[in-house]
Amino acid sequence: MKLKTLMLSAMVLAPPATHAAPPASFWHALHQVETGGRVGRILGDGGRSLGPLQISKAYWKDSRVPGGYGDCTGLAYSRRVATAYLKRYAPRAWRSGDCQVLARIHNGGPRGHRKRVTATYWAKVRRAMR
Repeated sequence: MKLKTLMLSAMVLAPPATHAAPPASFWHALHQVETGGRVGRILGDGGRSLGPLQISKAYWKDSRVPGGYGDCTGLAYSRRVATAYLKRYAPRAWRSGDCQVLARIHNGGPRGHRKRVTATYWAKVRRAMR
């Protein structure tokens, strides 16, 4: 009986998992949709986005990741920026793995999941995830 009480107490006192992440297929799909899987100094959106995940300067600043905007040419750094940005603007979606909300915010900004235009972007990401 004591063991059951101890286990129940541990379950109640344990903090919820806050470090969940979207699956690898999400990151792969985002990379494919944004740049066809290319890496390096890729300029997009008329020069307003940079790197394999097409990070804008405003997105980079909002992420608050140390480094320089030019570092967004690297895939690992771009993923760190996107992770920080998505955790900041969509913490619930991050924890639950809601790839639709995450993709639409990546594409359309903090309220991107509410914008009709980002539904098309999500459809591309969803297809690439399969």
